[in-house]
Amino acid sequence: MRRPIIAGNWKMNKTVSEAVDFVRQLKVLVADVRDIDIVVAPTFTALRAISREIEGSNIELAGQDVFWESRGAYTGEISPSMLKDVGCRYVIIGHSERRQYFGETNELVQKKIKASLAMGLHPIVCVGEALEEREAGKTFDVVKIQVIQCLEGFSREEMEKITIAYEPIWAIGTGKTATPQQAEEVHAFIREQMGYITNRQISEGVRIQYGGSVNPDNISDLMVHPNIDGALVGGASLKADSFSSVVKFKRM
Repeated sequence: MRRPIIAGNWKMNKTVSEAVDFVRQLKVLVADVRDIDIVVAPTFTALRAISREIEGSNIELAGQDVFWESRGAYTGEISPSMLKDVGCRYVIIGHSERRQYFGETNELVQKKIKASLAMGLHPIVCVGEALEEREAGKTFDVVKIQVIQCLEGFSREEMEKITIAYEPIWAIGTGKTATPQQAEEVHAFIREQMGYITNRQISEGVRIQYGGSVNPDNISDLMVHPNIDGALVGGASLKADSFSSVVKFKRM
């Protein structure tokens, strides 16, 4: 049975003091949760402070991005070892905003995955289609290419550390959400593709979370589906009460 994972991607929000205040509230609200992996992804400037604040709690830390080299003349970049050093267990890779605004390709995403795995980090790998691609009936073609080019060639041990986040680009920050049925359809397709590039037994163990305007009102309807193993939460993760409500969704 796959253990659910709920991760909050704060994007470019919260100063260090705001982040610490948030986590202090969140720790209390989710202290009784034991059957879900809870992850927060603050900005790089807040990672160390948050790492100290969540020590001993049931909350894990993630970086929002990573570079594929361990060191060197790469101004502004953060290496996997630096993330590990400040207490990260997870790292988000290939988010649609990284692809859209910074030109990240599937090739670069795979390089980041390899580097992160080598450092013992657990990648959260994002895939998903744009609105025009969905309207043109290309959702499965786009997602298939992303899955294959980003994830082909990893060992069983490596795949056990990877979480896939299906994020339809048209639903990120728009208030629009794929229906639970649409999300489940793509999640099942991703798992099927994973079976082709690894094997069915491995693909059945890979966690696939949904991202795209997830909130306390729609999380339960999403989580009832067999191939949806959690959520990558954006806006609703910026307030402790709403994020804790997503984490403590009602089982149906």
